[in-house]
Amino acid sequence: MCGITGIFAFNLVGKFNKIHITAATMSLEKRGPDFQDIYIDEWVGLGHRRLSIIDTSEKANQPMWDESGRYCIVFNGEIFNYKQIRETLLARGLAFRSQSDTEVLLKLFIEERERCLSKLNGFFAFCVYDKLEQSFFLARDRYGVKPLLYLFDEDKFIFASEMKAMIQYGIDRSLDMTSLLSYLQLNYIPAPNSIFRHVRKLLPGHFLILSGKKLRTASWYDITLDSDRVETNNISYEEAKSHLWDLLDQSVQRRLIADVPLGAFLSGGIDSSVVTGLASRHKKDLHTFSIGFRDEKFFDETHYANLVARHFKTEHTVFSLSNDDLLQHLDAILNYIDEPFADSSAINVFILSRETRKHATVALSGDGADELLAGYNKHEAFSRMLYPGWREKAVSALAPVWRRLPQSRNNALSNAIRQANRFAEGSAFPAAERYWRWASFTDAYSAYELLSSAEEQEGLMDEFLERKSALLKDIRPHHTINDILLADMKLVLPNDMLVKADTMSMANGLEIRSPFLDHHLVDFCFTLPARFKIQGNRRKRILQDTFRDLLPPELYHRPKKGFEVPLLKWFRKELKSRIFDDLLSQNRVEEDGIFNYAEIKKLKDKLVSNNPGDAHARIWALAVFQSWFRKYGQ
Repeated sequence: MCGITGIFAFNLVGKFNKIHITAATMSLEKRGPDFQDIYIDEWVGLGHRRLSIIDTSEKANQPMWDESGRYCIVFNGEIFNYKQIRETLLARGLAFRSQSDTEVLLKLFIEERERCLSKLNGFFAFCVYDKLEQSFFLARDRYGVKPLLYLFDEDKFIFASEMKAMIQYGIDRSLDMTSLLSYLQLNYIPAPNSIFRHVRKLLPGHFLILSGKKLRTASWYDITLDSDRVETNNISYEEAKSHLWDLLDQSVQRRLIADVPLGAFLSGGIDSSVVTGLASRHKKDLHTFSIGFRDEKFFDETHYANLVARHFKTEHTVFSLSNDDLLQHLDAILNYIDEPFADSSAINVFILSRETRKHATVALSGDGADELLAGYNKHEAFSRMLYPGWREKAVSALAPVWRRLPQSRNNALSNAIRQANRFAEGSAFPAAERYWRWASFTDAYSAYELLSSAEEQEGLMDEFLERKSALLKDIRPHHTINDILLADMKLVLPNDMLVKADTMSMANGLEIRSPFLDHHLVDFCFTLPARFKIQGNRRKRILQDTFRDLLPPELYHRPKKGFEVPLLKWFRKELKSRIFDDLLSQNRVEEDGIFNYAEIKKLKDKLVSNNPGDAHARIWALAVFQSWFRKYGQ
């Protein structure tokens, strides 16, 4: 796991920007605290920060050249099947100087060019420089576990793992207002766009070739889904369970390879418990980690984590946190975020990563299971909308009632009312629009009204609707749950969940590995009919049934909770002054000139009312943006 950056200059103006390669590389220090090196020639600069995981010797340092001196690679990620690929290449007569997966990747690319990508099992973002042809080849893994940003103009091409490295090159930081409009709804910015108009994100499963001043991007992987055919798949449920067990077990085994201490996150939910259970069968001294909330019992799940740890006899560490513990890390998190990102559970992941790093360099996680196997509230809601009964019809009909009742995430009753209101809202829309509403914290019009110069943003809403349509293209009018899961795998997973995991773990020099995102497992799951994944209110049905004999039975009688923090309480108490009087003060908002303070005032009033709804999430998005803008946006 590492940080990478580079520049290809096309002329003297671009050449001048090479002076920033050192600063850009150094800005990635937290991603790679173990080693730094830089390569520079007349037109090209490459930088690498290393977090040593496999072959920790200096022979595996980067930038890494082949023996001929023609090809150079900078690589961020892990290739879990590198030993098998290495054996194949040895049989072809190739020799190796290290035991690293980096050298295996470089030599496989030299042999097979872009065809090498389909042979890789792992997660990655890398660039290969061909000195003879004067070209760059960049690629990103199938699901977007590792980030890759780039900018291409008439003078240069630059790329990096993080926006803070891109900024070191002195790029144009004009805001992309369409991205901001999306952010105000989703609390994150979907690829391929970024918060800056001229910076792009390479899409998951894509590669990029830069040759001369010509740039080409192409897809090398996509999830295959024939929804109608999948629903008539004649595989039996028992066969599917057996295959799921084998694939996930193999995936976990692959991800136990490391030359440094390795552990697992354990929340006590089904996903992390399955990963822990399988890992403990192959690693007897497995160390597991979880966090708890001493002051917030509604959000605390350490009882279940402890239960699972005892069941599998892992060496378990609980980081029991007070609200003060959470709050004291807030500045470190906000300072590290270099593109607006407002999933508040990032606070938890940051602290969990920080504490875990004191004991291990690699941690397994359950990321991806919810998107793959239908674990979210919206999946159950979509399932109910496909086959509505009297309950669903009643909830929809009572929409005016839900809107008037107190709604918040802070206790079970008000959260149930909030969910009923969201269900009723979404039930009125066609499938794609319903998905967007349930994936968002507010509608496009309300987000648009927050912009101070909304009426001057000619074409903004049209461009937003065009982007939104592209993001929702996989949801057919006559959809199944698999269509919804595919949309999640392409929108929510790479742009929210994996950004959160990557950013917060890398801020602490920790590598996270996600066994549910092995491509063999993902491809298999998208051949299974929807009824295997969700049935009535049973989410992740096949996952629960497959591992029922492995897990403690108590896990099957507990409510599912998100990995949340008590934002509403903080905004009303500990953080009120900072949010209300600083980041979202009238003077500050009007001075920046981006938001309409009158609309922000309405949100502030709603936040302190007895019916806050999702106001806390929208306030958090605005506060994160304001904090980001103060540091990076101007």
